[in-house]
Amino acid sequence: MTNFRVLMLFVWCLSFQVRAQQSNLANSRTFEFQIGDLLFQDLDCGGLCTAIETVTEGVDGKSFSHLGLVHIYNDSMVVIEAIGKHVQATPIQVFVNRNVDQVGNPKVIVSRLADYNQDLKKKALDFAVAQLGMPYDDAFLYDNGSYYCSELIYDAFKSANNHQPFFELLPMTFKDPTTNEMFPVWVDYYAELGIPIPEGELGCNPGGISRSEKLEVVASFY
Repeated sequence: MTNFRVLMLFVWCLSFQVRAQQSNLANSRTFEFQIGDLLFQDLDCGGLCTAIETVTEGVDGKSFSHLGLVHIYNDSMVVIEAIGKHVQATPIQVFVNRNVDQVGNPKVIVSRLADYNQDLKKKALDFAVAQLGMPYDDAFLYDNGSYYCSELIYDAFKSANNHQPFFELLPMTFKDPTTNEMFPVWVDYYAELGIPIPEGELGCNPGGISRSEKLEVVASFY
Protein backbone atom coordinates (compact mmCIF):
# COMPACT_ATOMS: atom_id res chain seq x y z
CA MET A 1 0.00 0.00 0.00
CA THR A 2 1.43 3.36 -0.99
CA ASN A 3 2.10 6.06 1.57
CA PHE A 4 -0.66 8.13 -0.01
CA ARG A 5 -3.21 5.34 0.43
CA VAL A 6 -2.09 4.76 4.02
CA LEU A 7 -2.51 8.47 4.69
CA MET A 8 -5.98 8.51 3.12
CA LEU A 9 -7.01 5.45 5.16
CA PHE A 10 -5.81 7.15 8.35
CA VAL A 11 -7.73 10.33 7.48
CA TRP A 12 -10.87 8.30 6.74
CA CYS A 13 -10.61 6.39 10.05
CA LEU A 14 -10.06 9.62 11.97
CA SER A 15 -13.01 11.22 10.20
CA PHE A 16 -15.21 8.21 11.04
CA GLN A 17 -14.18 8.38 14.70
CA VAL A 18 -14.98 12.09 14.90
CA ARG A 19 -18.36 11.54 13.23
CA ALA A 20 -19.15 8.69 15.63
CA GLN A 21 -18.19 10.86 18.60
CA GLN A 22 -20.31 13.75 17.40
CA SER A 23 -23.18 11.37 16.72
CA ASN A 24 -23.12 9.89 20.22
CA LEU A 25 -22.89 13.32 21.82
CA ALA A 26 -25.83 14.48 19.71
CA ASN A 27 -27.76 11.32 20.65
CA SER A 28 -27.31 12.09 24.34
CA ARG A 29 -28.81 15.52 23.79
CA THR A 30 -31.66 14.52 21.47
CA PHE A 31 -32.60 11.15 23.01
CA GLU A 32 -36.13 11.33 24.40
CA PHE A 33 -35.72 10.54 28.06
CA GLN A 34 -38.86 9.50 29.92
CA ILE A 35 -39.71 10.03 33.55
CA GLY A 36 -38.86 6.90 35.43
CA ASP A 37 -35.82 6.10 33.27
CA LEU A 38 -32.87 4.76 35.24
CA LEU A 39 -29.49 6.19 34.25
CA PHE A 40 -26.48 4.01 35.02
CA GLN A 41 -23.15 5.83 35.02
CA ASP A 42 -19.44 5.03 35.17
CA LEU A 43 -18.16 7.85 37.38
CA ASP A 44 -14.42 7.12 37.28
CA CYS A 45 -14.11 8.68 40.74
CA GLY A 46 -10.87 6.90 41.60
CA GLY A 47 -10.15 3.90 43.80
CA LEU A 48 -13.58 3.67 45.41
CA CYS A 49 -15.38 3.61 42.06
CA THR A 50 -12.93 1.06 40.70
CA ALA A 51 -13.53 -1.19 43.73
CA ILE A 52 -17.32 -0.89 43.35
CA GLU A 53 -17.15 -1.73 39.65
CA THR A 54 -14.72 -4.63 40.15
CA VAL A 55 -16.95 -6.65 42.47
CA THR A 56 -20.13 -6.43 40.35
CA GLU A 57 -20.25 -6.42 36.56
CA GLY A 58 -22.97 -4.30 35.00
CA VAL A 59 -25.35 -5.12 32.16
CA ASP A 60 -23.70 -5.79 28.78
CA GLY A 61 -20.35 -6.14 30.54
CA LYS A 62 -20.16 -2.44 31.36
CA SER A 63 -18.92 -0.93 34.63
CA PHE A 64 -21.18 1.27 36.75
CA SER A 65 -20.54 3.10 39.98
CA HIS A 66 -23.59 5.39 40.06
CA LEU A 67 -27.24 5.66 39.05
CA GLY A 68 -30.18 8.04 39.24
CA LEU A 69 -33.84 8.36 38.31
CA VAL A 70 -35.21 10.72 35.63
CA HIS A 71 -38.03 13.06 36.62
CA ILE A 72 -39.68 16.40 35.82
CA TYR A 73 -39.13 18.67 38.81
CA ASN A 74 -39.83 22.41 38.97
CA ASP A 75 -40.63 22.28 35.22
CA SER A 76 -37.19 20.89 34.36
CA MET A 77 -36.02 17.40 33.45
CA VAL A 78 -33.69 16.28 36.21
CA VAL A 79 -32.09 13.18 37.66
CA ILE A 80 -32.93 12.43 41.29
CA GLU A 81 -29.71 11.07 42.72
CA ALA A 82 -27.85 10.51 45.97
CA ILE A 83 -24.46 12.10 45.43
CA GLY A 84 -22.15 14.47 47.28
CA LYS A 85 -23.62 15.40 50.62
CA HIS A 86 -27.30 14.62 50.01
CA VAL A 87 -30.09 13.49 47.71
CA GLN A 88 -30.51 16.13 45.02
CA ALA A 89 -32.15 16.95 41.68
CA THR A 90 -29.49 17.41 38.97
CA PRO A 91 -30.25 18.82 35.48
CA ILE A 92 -30.20 15.87 33.14
CA GLN A 93 -27.52 17.19 30.78
CA VAL A 94 -25.26 17.93 33.76
CA PHE A 95 -25.69 14.32 34.86
CA VAL A 96 -25.20 12.82 31.40
CA ASN A 97 -22.06 14.83 30.64
CA ARG A 98 -20.51 14.45 34.09
CA ASN A 99 -18.10 11.81 32.84
CA VAL A 100 -17.15 10.83 29.31
CA ASP A 101 -15.07 8.11 27.66
CA GLN A 102 -11.80 8.54 25.76
CA VAL A 103 -13.52 9.95 22.70
CA GLY A 104 -15.89 12.22 24.59
CA ASN A 105 -19.03 10.09 24.79
CA PRO A 106 -21.10 10.17 28.01
CA LYS A 107 -20.46 7.02 30.05
CA VAL A 108 -24.17 6.41 30.63
CA ILE A 109 -26.76 3.86 29.64
CA VAL A 110 -30.53 4.30 29.93
CA SER A 111 -32.79 1.51 31.19
CA ARG A 112 -36.56 1.35 31.55
CA LEU A 113 -38.94 -0.86 33.42
CA ALA A 114 -40.08 -3.74 31.26
CA ASP A 115 -43.84 -4.35 31.34
CA TYR A 116 -44.63 -2.36 34.48
CA ASN A 117 -47.39 0.20 34.83
CA GLN A 118 -47.05 3.95 35.06
CA ASP A 119 -48.51 3.98 38.57
CA LEU A 120 -45.51 2.07 39.92
CA LYS A 121 -43.10 4.53 38.30
CA LYS A 122 -45.07 7.48 39.65
CA LYS A 123 -44.99 6.12 43.19
CA ALA A 124 -41.25 5.45 42.94
CA LEU A 125 -40.67 9.01 41.74
CA ASP A 126 -42.86 10.45 44.51
CA PHE A 127 -40.77 8.58 47.07
CA ALA A 128 -37.48 9.71 45.51
CA VAL A 129 -38.57 13.36 45.44
CA ALA A 130 -39.62 13.13 49.08
CA GLN A 131 -36.03 12.19 49.95
CA LEU A 132 -34.51 15.38 48.48
CA GLY A 133 -32.13 16.83 51.04
CA MET A 134 -31.64 13.54 52.88
CA PRO A 135 -27.97 13.02 53.79
CA TYR A 136 -25.67 10.85 51.70
CA ASP A 137 -24.91 7.45 53.23
CA ASP A 138 -21.11 7.53 53.49
CA ALA A 139 -21.10 4.23 55.40
CA PHE A 140 -23.06 2.33 52.70
CA LEU A 141 -25.27 0.75 55.35
CA TYR A 142 -28.84 -0.08 54.44
CA ASP A 143 -31.71 1.56 56.36
CA ASN A 144 -29.71 3.98 58.50
CA GLY A 145 -31.54 7.22 57.77
CA SER A 146 -29.37 8.21 54.79
CA TYR A 147 -28.94 7.11 51.19
CA TYR A 148 -26.25 6.01 48.79
CA CYS A 149 -27.19 6.05 45.10
CA SER A 150 -28.50 2.53 44.55
CA GLU A 151 -30.09 2.39 48.02
CA LEU A 152 -32.28 5.37 47.07
CA ILE A 153 -33.47 3.58 43.93
CA TYR A 154 -33.99 0.31 45.78
CA ASP A 155 -36.15 1.97 48.44
CA ALA A 156 -38.06 4.06 45.89
CA PHE A 157 -39.24 0.98 44.02
CA LYS A 158 -39.79 -1.01 47.18
CA SER A 159 -42.10 1.74 48.44
CA ALA A 160 -43.89 1.81 45.09
CA ASN A 161 -44.29 -1.97 45.14
CA ASN A 162 -46.46 -1.98 48.27
CA HIS A 163 -43.32 -2.08 50.43
CA GLN A 164 -42.25 -5.40 48.93
CA PRO A 165 -38.75 -5.73 47.41
CA PHE A 166 -38.73 -4.89 43.70
CA PHE A 167 -34.98 -5.08 43.14
CA GLU A 168 -32.73 -7.34 45.20
CA LEU A 169 -30.51 -6.87 48.24
CA LEU A 170 -27.46 -9.10 48.34
CA PRO A 171 -24.53 -9.54 50.73
CA MET A 172 -22.00 -6.81 50.02
CA THR A 173 -18.33 -7.51 49.58
CA PHE A 174 -15.40 -5.13 49.83
CA LYS A 175 -12.83 -7.75 48.80
CA ASP A 176 -10.79 -7.89 45.64
CA PRO A 177 -12.06 -11.04 43.83
CA THR A 178 -8.57 -11.75 42.51
CA THR A 179 -6.96 -11.89 45.98
CA ASN A 180 -9.92 -12.35 48.36
CA GLU A 181 -8.37 -9.56 50.44
CA MET A 182 -10.03 -6.29 51.35
CA PHE A 183 -9.36 -3.54 48.85
CA PRO A 184 -6.85 -1.21 50.57
CA VAL A 185 -8.95 1.77 49.54
CA TRP A 186 -11.88 0.40 51.59
CA VAL A 187 -9.64 -0.38 54.56
CA ASP A 188 -8.48 3.25 54.60
CA TYR A 189 -11.97 4.58 53.94
CA TYR A 190 -13.67 2.80 56.85
CA ALA A 191 -10.72 3.43 59.15
CA GLU A 192 -11.27 7.13 58.54
CA LEU A 193 -14.99 6.74 59.29
CA GLY A 194 -14.10 4.83 62.44
CA ILE A 195 -16.46 1.92 61.77
CA PRO A 196 -15.96 -1.71 60.72
CA ILE A 197 -16.13 -2.64 57.06
CA PRO A 198 -19.70 -3.98 56.56
CA GLU A 199 -18.55 -7.12 54.75
CA GLY A 200 -21.50 -9.47 54.19
CA GLU A 201 -24.16 -6.93 55.14
CA LEU A 202 -27.13 -6.72 52.78
CA GLY A 203 -26.96 -3.94 50.23
CA CYS A 204 -27.11 -3.13 46.53
CA ASN A 205 -24.99 -1.49 43.88
CA PRO A 206 -25.50 0.03 40.41
CA GLY A 207 -24.03 -2.93 38.53
CA GLY A 208 -26.34 -5.40 40.22
CA ILE A 209 -29.48 -3.34 39.63
CA SER A 210 -28.50 -2.74 35.98
CA ARG A 211 -28.69 -6.51 35.36
CA SER A 212 -32.22 -6.87 36.73
CA GLU A 213 -34.58 -8.75 34.43
CA LYS A 214 -37.17 -6.09 35.27
CA LEU A 215 -35.19 -3.56 33.22
CA GLU A 216 -34.39 -3.22 29.54
CA VAL A 217 -31.61 -1.08 28.08
CA VAL A 218 -33.04 1.51 25.66
CA ALA A 219 -29.94 3.61 24.97
CA SER A 220 -26.19 3.48 25.45
CA PHE A 221 -24.05 6.54 24.83
CA TYR A 222 -20.67 4.79 25.05
